[in-house]
Amino acid sequence: MAYLNEQERDALLNELKNLSFNKARFKLSRIDSNGRLAFYRSSYRTKELWTRYELAGLGTRVTLIEEQSGTNAKSGQPEYQYAEVIVEPIPGNRT
Repeated sequence: MAYLNEQERDALLNELKNLSFNKARFKLSRIDSNGRLAFYRSSYRTKELWTRYELAGLGTRVTLIEEQSGTNAKSGQPEYQYAEVIVEPIPGNRT
């Protein structure tokens, strides 16, 4: 499978922006057979959860970011909303 160039990465970014968090996760898990989940809902920054996919066959790294939008009134648990997508090439991708 060929690596994604900059235009293809931008197209993937725009497509993932319009999906819900779970649909974006499903798409990323199916898009590359060599891809893997690097980490799931890691507390990378305060009030943010990061989920990262390494799509080795496409030479791309995709990070889905959720931001805390408040707390649940009944349980007091924080609620998160899908906020941002980062699509970047891995070091071996020179396209």
